[in-house]
Amino acid sequence: MRILFVSSEAHPLIKTGGLADVSGSLPAALRKLGVDIRLLLPAYPIVLEKLHNKQHIVQLHGLPEVGSVNLLSGNMPDSGLEVMVIESARLYSRPGGPYNDSHGSDWDDNVLRFGILSKVAAILSSRNSPLHDWIPDIVHCNDWQSGLTPAFLHYSDTAHAKSIISIHNLAFQGNFPSEWVSRLGLPGHSYQMHGLEYYGQMSFLKAGIYYANSITTVSPTYAREIQTEQYGFGMQGLLATRSHEIHGILNGIEIQEWNPATDPYLPSTYSIERLADKSKVKQSLQAQLGLETISHKPLLGVVSRLTHQKGLDLLLSIAEPLLARQCQIALLGAGDPHMEQGFRHLAQQYPGQISATIGYKEALSHQIMAGADMFIMPSRFEPCGLNQMYGLCYGTPPVVTHTGGLADSVQDTNKLSLKNKTATGFVLEHADSQSLLDTIDRALAYYQDTKSWQQIQRNGMQQDVSWARSAQAYFELYQSLIRY
Repeated sequence: MRILFVSSEAHPLIKTGGLADVSGSLPAALRKLGVDIRLLLPAYPIVLEKLHNKQHIVQLHGLPEVGSVNLLSGNMPDSGLEVMVIESARLYSRPGGPYNDSHGSDWDDNVLRFGILSKVAAILSSRNSPLHDWIPDIVHCNDWQSGLTPAFLHYSDTAHAKSIISIHNLAFQGNFPSEWVSRLGLPGHSYQMHGLEYYGQMSFLKAGIYYANSITTVSPTYAREIQTEQYGFGMQGLLATRSHEIHGILNGIEIQEWNPATDPYLPSTYSIERLADKSKVKQSLQAQLGLETISHKPLLGVVSRLTHQKGLDLLLSIAEPLLARQCQIALLGAGDPHMEQGFRHLAQQYPGQISATIGYKEALSHQIMAGADMFIMPSRFEPCGLNQMYGLCYGTPPVVTHTGGLADSVQDTNKLSLKNKTATGFVLEHADSQSLLDTIDRALAYYQDTKSWQQIQRNGMQQDVSWARSAQAYFELYQSLIRY
């Protein structure tokens, strides 16, 4: 079984969010199941810097707008997974991130940059692939950046591979002016409602959803939610027509990297058998962040993008009532300038009680996950989410909204779930300030009961959140597509 896995980012080569974690971990897990899988990425400068054993494979000619690009191969620095990268100085050799410049603005030519990624993926998935000895059975596309691949295959006379599109976040759709249909080499008649057209623009993601042989999302609940008006972002009708071909497969996490018993970022490791040692991490974190080192004060942790989706404005609005309940807050994140300023202001107003680190620091993200008593994640929508799974592994019960992957991975605590040992966190039904405060109040009541709290922690730490189960589900989906 040969799989071409196409993504715009993959950890540890380059990362802006959860897509990179999936693209780095899922192919490695599939390889353990015997899948012959290769990853295709743009050759950003940092990718070329980190890739091991780089070598030139072939030069591809006749590509829209750019003419030629080079295809290189190499290996992931951690797993050894084989990676192919598209080298083009014009498209990818520039400062900034994969999608934005150093000021945070989208690159003006993203339509071309990821149109070429999609086109190369389609070429490699055809009978005329320059890789004569390795033609994939399935091309697995991820989010809008590779969404045109199924369309290119649909309109090709030499298509070989079946296609899958995985939706990691439907809010990001890759919508561009319609002139790019022809400029990227797609036929004019593909620009219609039953095709690429989406409210007067060409949509990469709609192309993937419309033309792919199968669709996956990153959790079962999200698979249902995106077929509704509330979460469908205008695509709910199309998704509903393909509902029987949508598979919700909950993401896993890299448990070798996220393990409190072996985490090199922690000043003191701990495990389910040595849960008491978690308090040493808390004390160290409090001191590091300038918080009062008082062990009995509940420490609420946040590691997140500061966006409307993530619901951290709700936490801002109830910060003072939480301080009145003797809580501390440790936040690491960046995003909306108003939210950043709001948390900075709180940290200045309440030194010793609130810490706000704006930006991202890998070590601190692990230390907050381990040192906090509970993890706050009140997302308005969340396709899957990974941080709540890290919280489970670290014995840091998550406080989450009942949506998407949060609903699928966190079991609310009540008398019954505590008795049958399924309670792993605290779930608010609605993403609003009062519901968040009420849910944290429930959590604080259990926190005061050491025996119950430790049971919740242990329940979470015993959950299987590895990639093994998810990889098996993808393996079976690949088999069914190849068979039919």
